[in-house]
Amino acid sequence: MEKFVPARAALLLLVATLVACSAPRPQPVAATAMVDDIADRYYAWALALAPEQAYFAGVAIERHDGLRDISPAALARQHADEDAFHAELAAVDVKSLAGTPQWVTYVLMRQELHAQVERRVCRQELWDVNQMGGWHLGYPQIATMQPVETADQREQALRRWSAYPAFIEQATDNLRSGVAQGYTAPKAVVKRVIAQLDGVLELSVDDSPYYSMAARTEDAAFAAALRRVLETQIYPALRAYRIYLEESYKPVAREALSITANPGGAACYEASLHAYTTLDRSGKAVFDLGLETVNANRERVVALGMPSYGRDEFAAILEAAKNDPRDDFTSKEDVLAFAEDAVRRAERAMPAWVGRMPTQLAEVVPFPEHEEGTGRSARYEPGNDERPGRYRIPLHKPETQSRGNVETTAFHEVWPGHHLQVAVASAGAAKHPVTKLIWFSGPGEGWARYAEALAEEMGLYSTTSGPILRRAWPARGMVVDPGLHLFGWTREQAVDFMIEAGRFSPEQADAMVDRIAILPGQ
Repeated sequence: MEKFVPARAALLLLVATLVACSAPRPQPVAATAMVDDIADRYYAWALALAPEQAYFAGVAIERHDGLRDISPAALARQHADEDAFHAELAAVDVKSLAGTPQWVTYVLMRQELHAQVERRVCRQELWDVNQMGGWHLGYPQIATMQPVETADQREQALRRWSAYPAFIEQATDNLRSGVAQGYTAPKAVVKRVIAQLDGVLELSVDDSPYYSMAARTEDAAFAAALRRVLETQIYPALRAYRIYLEESYKPVAREALSITANPGGAACYEASLHAYTTLDRSGKAVFDLGLETVNANRERVVALGMPSYGRDEFAAILEAAKNDPRDDFTSKEDVLAFAEDAVRRAERAMPAWVGRMPTQLAEVVPFPEHEEGTGRSARYEPGNDERPGRYRIPLHKPETQSRGNVETTAFHEVWPGHHLQVAVASAGAAKHPVTKLIWFSGPGEGWARYAEALAEEMGLYSTTSGPILRRAWPARGMVVDPGLHLFGWTREQAVDFMIEAGRFSPEQADAMVDRIAILPGQ
């Protein structure tokens, strides 16, 4: 359901893989050289701007002491650089790139830069409180991946994490500026972020993900220095941020879920929708297409109802699927083992269905305990040559989960879904490394949704409910998302519409509403 960003724009990159494997063609040197030069500079610029993204994109970087500068001055410099890159790409003779790997590089960078420019209207930096992928979630994860093998790397780690409190202070200042200008996150989202911060702050230093660096080295002096940074700098800064959210920000955060409650919100919604999907399709058109698709899916569910449960009415079929006693879980361990079995079963079947299997492995990993029940969705985290891709699975309240939905999500996130998509797309020397930094959820999630159906064609489902529930859900997000943001839908209306599909419990549907609220258009 969730793809951690930034990663790859996989469908377009699969085209590049095919191009790279085809017979050589004469290439127009001028245009391809221009694209390669722009891509080289953009790649270096993007990693210098936000070195943190390297850990999630699976790319190598030389230094590990940088943090993104989120000050207003840095943002102004970023915008100027983006405009310059955009202008350079506009001067490329794109027609002469046809059939070359540079064509893929070009269209990905062009789309990415266009989306970045278009989304400036959102002023995201002024209301960056995000329970799905906020910095307060990303940096603990970066700490678990921070290299500490050498003395120099350990020095770099201390420099990075000593600078982290200043980053937190700047994030707080940005929110204060947003409040002054009328930009805030939804109050419901703020409450979820506070709960997530509490989960980290309640951990002892020894159990903190930030301190995991010390556990990966025998350097006692480094461990002691890291502990001092945590106890005297990072934890006080996180507590101060948490106090600000609770006492100052939450009382003035917007009650409305719709992005239109912020200045320029309607334009922000359309810009975000275009950025995620890469399509020039309005929110109204998405809403209408979603309703049409939901109704068609109802008919497909009804067609399965009689042979599966002896029923021929949509609500009755979904009720039977949701309450199928064969779908119940007894424990968290039961959920994890079932998901692992689905992933391995799909992995064994894949070679008969794809022309080339990626060598990169995938593993099923539970959420960290402090993230459970805080509103985050199952997600895929790309790997690299040293680290397998990871399917992060929530085990919260196993009694509310069903085997049919767990199967569908496993196929969506791993095989034949995101992991196959990303691992294949990242292979091959012909593609420029900048393509690893760019991800669009339209083609990305489109493949993973298709993978749910492909898994059925492959005979992977072991449940009766899985094929029914996977048909009942798709396109409901296309209705709820613009419904909430553009057409005045209430939380209750959105929750009821999603629960009808049988995919979510009331608690999960409530969390999904807040996900849609903070990620308009996704």
